[in-house]
Amino acid sequence: MDLGIAGKWALVGGASKGLGFGCAQALANEGVNVVIVARGAEALQAAAGKIRAQAPGVQVIAVATDITSVAGREAIFAQRKDFDIVVTNAGGPPPGDFRDWDREAWIKAVDANMLTPIELLKATVDGMIARGFGRIINITSSAVKAPIDILGLSNGARSGLTGFIAGVARNPKLAAAGVTINNLLPGAFDTDRLKSNLSGTAQKTGKSVDEVAEARKKTIPSMRFGTSEEFGAICAFLCSQQAGYINGQNVLADGGAYPGTY
Repeated sequence: MDLGIAGKWALVGGASKGLGFGCAQALANEGVNVVIVARGAEALQAAAGKIRAQAPGVQVIAVATDITSVAGREAIFAQRKDFDIVVTNAGGPPPGDFRDWDREAWIKAVDANMLTPIELLKATVDGMIARGFGRIINITSSAVKAPIDILGLSNGARSGLTGFIAGVARNPKLAAAGVTINNLLPGAFDTDRLKSNLSGTAQKTGKSVDEVAEARKKTIPSMRFGTSEEFGAICAFLCSQQAGYINGQNVLADGGAYPGTY
């Protein structure tokens, strides 16, 4: 299927590896030019090289910066101002006990996982409206629908973003102009963050990482972890011309783990 987005420009955060890289890779394979962002310069350049090798006709700009900072966002928009597609993605805050989180921890979580996506939307949406096409995808978490007790910082910050997007996506000035905003909620995907969480659980329980991973897989009807490639494919479709009537939604990709009906 031709997704009808070849030649457009996308900004993808956290794109050096994991889910962000999967999204950037999938978009580039559809002919989308990408500006990829991450803090680690070496890993980001390696990611850019992989994308260029797989999609040689696509322009790839790598910006090694912290997208959650004002200076970082200024560095990105100094490279390019207008984007047709924006995929917001920043590393989630650390797990822990809510009793240990002070105001600074909460502000940092909200800044990265709520306010940063809002700032990126503000910076790009008017250009999308003027051009009559726009796709904003916020990578959040399955914990928005099924909160995880040790991920309270993430639960709170991402739920705040979800509430904001539920309203702004339905603004006729955006939706009627062909601009859609959706949230993409990953469950257990084979990423460094998942491995870190599994390692932390292993240390607390005295079990091996493999034992913890196998136990986690058994809680998922698919009996496996997701891959960044299939996550990227979902993202690319939500950015497509064909997905123009999907708006303001929370798209859950978790192998069937969420137990609810709605």
